[in-house]
Amino acid sequence: MEKVLITGITGFVGSHLAEYLLDKNFEVYGTVRWRSSLDNIKNIKDNLKLIDADLRDSHSTQKMIKEVMPDYIFHLAAQSFVPTSWHAPQETFVTNVIGTINLFEAIRNSNIDPKIQVAGSSEEYGMVYENELPITEEKPLRPLSPYAVSKVAQDKLSYQYNKSYGLKIVVTRAFNHTGPRRGEPFVTSNFAKQIAEIENGKREPVINVGNLAAKRDFTDVRDIVKAYYLSLQKCDFGEAYNICSKKTRTIQSILDILLGMSTAKINVRTDPTRLRPSDVEVLLGDCSKFKKKTGWKPIIPIDKTLNDLLDYWREKV
Repeated sequence: MEKVLITGITGFVGSHLAEYLLDKNFEVYGTVRWRSSLDNIKNIKDNLKLIDADLRDSHSTQKMIKEVMPDYIFHLAAQSFVPTSWHAPQETFVTNVIGTINLFEAIRNSNIDPKIQVAGSSEEYGMVYENELPITEEKPLRPLSPYAVSKVAQDKLSYQYNKSYGLKIVVTRAFNHTGPRRGEPFVTSNFAKQIAEIENGKREPVINVGNLAAKRDFTDVRDIVKAYYLSLQKCDFGEAYNICSKKTRTIQSILDILLGMSTAKINVRTDPTRLRPSDVEVLLGDCSKFKKKTGWKPIIPIDKTLNDLLDYWREKV
């Protein structure tokens, strides 16, 4: 069996990717830290090999790589919540940038030659003008948050380590993705949790929201992990690829779909604390480059994605 290492396996995407790779008969390893919640992988934990490692520590990372000796690496571990990066930019950079350097150096100094997927982000594009839509991989990177800057750094490090040392790295710039197990701070999941709590009588019938005018390109996480797998099967090393639905939706429309799935009478209230210092107005991707290489396309409709997400929170609350 080929060995796969997933950094951030206990996270939203990591847990779905682990399920997908187990079904493909890989031997799946994943990094965890002492404070990591195992809730997302509770149903598959017995089939995984979990390694205590902190990518921010070079010694820990080197030890982990030598212990696993993986054939494939999916690098998902990150501080991935944009608002947090405004409050904790240093932590965001240490986790996302220094963690990536430590991982690449550990690989470079080990006697292995794995295929490596680095999870970039559509947030890297940042300030996008109307005449630049839809966004292709050639568009300028104008990051608008500390998180986005850290992902640009990851992206460029991936290019540099491929060109300088021949590491077999593919960068995927996924646009917004959601589905069951999405972290509570993220907009779709936050809306779903509030609705589930209202239905359960745990909060007043008012949902708090931020900027509803922003436009985003949403894909189901279960389609995203298939794309991540395909990126290491069929894509060119040293290249970056967009992964998206090629459709844009306002956050308002997402809220409307979720509210329509509930019989509760719910009012909407704007919460100023949920507004960012600067926000990306529109993210609409073009994944033609990735589709041409892999044949991938998203197949799960947004209504099913949001219904599964809402049901997840109904069970949880």
